[in-house]
Amino acid sequence: MDFERLEEVMRRLALEAGDVIMEIYNSDDFDVRSKSDNSPVTAADEAADALISAGLRAAFPDVLLVTEEQAESHKETAPDFLIVD
Repeated sequence: MDFERLEEVMRRLALEAGDVIMEIYNSDDFDVRSKSDNSPVTAADEAADALISAGLRAAFPDVLLVTEEQAESHKETAPDFLIVD
């Protein structure tokens, strides 16, 4: 894996996700729901997860991606993978 490229992509996605998160947090319609395990999740969590996941999949299509908000990915296995939390 090209770790310099990974760092560049992750930094860019983190900044973009931060903008999305703050836009949602600053809106009048901010709410918190509970996931099946009773842990909290917000629209900001889901939006950031979607943005970061799409960006990582586009940049590294051959690397498994496991994310907190995409439960179906939790059962996947591979020698190399990325985790989004």
